[in-house]
Amino acid sequence: MTRTGTSLAVMLLLAACGSGTEPAAEPAAPRVAQGERLTVRSSQIAQRKPLAAEVATRDQAEAMTRIPGTLVQLTVREGDQVRKGQVIGRVVDSRLGFETSAFEGQAAAAAAQAEAAGAELSRIRYLHQRGVYAQARLDQAQAAARSADAQLRAARSQRSASAAGAAQGTIVAPATGRVLRADIPEGSAVAAGMSVATVTAGPPLLRLDVPESLAGQLRRGAIVTIEDEGALDGRRGTIVQLYPAVSGGRLRADVDVAGLSTDLVGRRVSVMIDVGTHPGIVVPRRFVSTRFGIDYVDLLAKDGSAASVPVQTAPTGDPANVEILSGASAGDVLVAGGAAR
Repeated sequence: MTRTGTSLAVMLLLAACGSGTEPAAEPAAPRVAQGERLTVRSSQIAQRKPLAAEVATRDQAEAMTRIPGTLVQLTVREGDQVRKGQVIGRVVDSRLGFETSAFEGQAAAAAAQAEAAGAELSRIRYLHQRGVYAQARLDQAQAAARSADAQLRAARSQRSASAAGAAQGTIVAPATGRVLRADIPEGSAVAAGMSVATVTAGPPLLRLDVPESLAGQLRRGAIVTIEDEGALDGRRGTIVQLYPAVSGGRLRADVDVAGLSTDLVGRRVSVMIDVGTHPGIVVPRRFVSTRFGIDYVDLLAKDGSAASVPVQTAPTGDPANVEILSGASAGDVLVAGGAAR
């Protein structure tokens, strides 16, 4: 046998030995996903809008002057606490002092004339009783006495009015609260009806300036959440009043929030307000994982395994939940704990 024939016989023998009866290896069964499961369902989700609000009070009262003159005293400054009726300033009009002195002199002259008319009436009445004067002369004396008495009362009333006008220079606090503004220096000339101080009145609240395009979506009782880096962050309140007027394209609303104080009236804070609902999918945040800036959820397949799919999410009013905008639909089953990895 040649060398080539020998090699061919060896190869045939090896091929026959390799064609035994050993079965081929079967594919491995899929690994069943382990972990908490959640069936996705559609629900109504609160629709929220970011807005700006201002810490304010229900009302603000103005401490105004009642007479013109010179502000000679102002005893309060911004931030002071005052009570209703407390004297906080005084206005003096030197002209009123001269007027009061003039009316005092007129009252004294009228008193002297009334006294003389009364004495004349007594003398004429005495002589009339003895037949010296006729009835007409007595009537004339009585009229003169009444006229003198009336002039005396008018002079005294003018004197009292002038003195009362000077007393109206006292400025009192119109309400109990904190002074927000008192920026007119002493010695300034003021007019009647001029405001020299602004005082908070009523409980503190948040005041919203809402665009008029959202007017139809606002309602009493809507939830407002403060989103601020300070001590107010996370506090929630409700809309208690909607003002029935639009000014400059803005609608005003008052929000009652527990724990507000009047220490920083006028402070601006960011808030989120519920303006309605829309259908969507909300799942607990623990079912969503983030890798390389992309959010993923693990979907349960028919064979029991889990597949990781990317989703688009949005925050909700509850930090423990997120809204899924795309990537999952109602009826899908989610698995928590990274079962697909």
